[in-house]
Amino acid sequence: MNGKIKIIITGGGTGGHIFPAISIARALEKLSPECEILFVGALGKMEMERVPAEGFKIVGLPVVGLKRNLSAENLKLPGKILKSLKMAGTIIDNYKPDVAVGVGGYASAPLLWIASGRKVPYIIQEQNSFAGLANRILGRKAVKVCVAYTGMERFFNKNKIILTGNPVREEITKVPQIDKNEAIKHFGLDPSRKTILVLGGSLGSRTLNESVKSWISRKDFRDVQVIWQYGKAYRKDTEAFLEKNSCDCVKDYEFVKRVDLALAAADVVVTRAGAGTISELCIAGKACIFVPSPNVAEDHQTHNAMALVKENAAMMVADDVAVERVMVKATALLNDIAKKEMMERNISLMALYDSAEIIAREVLKITTKK
Repeated sequence: MNGKIKIIITGGGTGGHIFPAISIARALEKLSPECEILFVGALGKMEMERVPAEGFKIVGLPVVGLKRNLSAENLKLPGKILKSLKMAGTIIDNYKPDVAVGVGGYASAPLLWIASGRKVPYIIQEQNSFAGLANRILGRKAVKVCVAYTGMERFFNKNKIILTGNPVREEITKVPQIDKNEAIKHFGLDPSRKTILVLGGSLGSRTLNESVKSWISRKDFRDVQVIWQYGKAYRKDTEAFLEKNSCDCVKDYEFVKRVDLALAAADVVVTRAGAGTISELCIAGKACIFVPSPNVAEDHQTHNAMALVKENAAMMVADDVAVERVMVKATALLNDIAKKEMMERNISLMALYDSAEIIAREVLKITTKK
């Protein structure tokens, strides 16, 4: 085809969608330096800051997700969806993309729906082991569906599926080569103690935060220390707690910027079971305990976690018992060297590499066929 290739990447809402999207964009730039990329996300969500910070243009839609409790906000949903569909049509008509890529999150649905009607080919990147309803519907007209788990034929046409894995941040691929002592020094940790990394995702997790606070309150530290990412929404609450319960064996952060060093320093990771997080932990080769969020569509985090638990590559603790149990289990795992090493081996075997480049090549194949 002639002229510059124009690509829309749509989705977002959390780091689990944004980081893979940026990785795909970087891979596209590497493979086709002359391509032009536009992101389409959700107004007010973190992609509206993170994407421009990475040097890409983004347009926001007013679309919002359905609240899972009774909320007056749900009454506004139809209007916001209609407005988002209209805006998506304007974006496509003005930008004239050659192809679109959906990375998940409710922001992707209006854009891909309109793209289908405008005969713009698109690829879906399904991150989870249990596909959500929106992607199952959108997958019917997708050119390709890039997945991270086997067995996805129950959701999509098997002839469209490509097992690519989930794109991860470039720095994560280097975790196995990082000197652990360097990572420990970076966080000011005690090299004689074992380290638990607690990650509640980019937005934070109340359950994981309460789990750490409970552990601190019990003062059962022994030879254990913690790197704790608590999330922006929990900053005031966390600071107030630590003022009354200071603990020199806890390094607390609203957001861990050097997650590669945090992973390198960690002996065990306690985390939610978002698809992107799991893919990063597979590549990092870390023993981990998942606490799936109950507040996600179709309980997909539990499905994600169980895919690893069945392979003896991870452990899982239910959200409703996590505050009492998860840090106890994490401490026990630190001291069960044989089990920890087995989990590290098994999770490493589930890693899929070069996902962003594989997906980018599939995107560019579509443009050459037009």
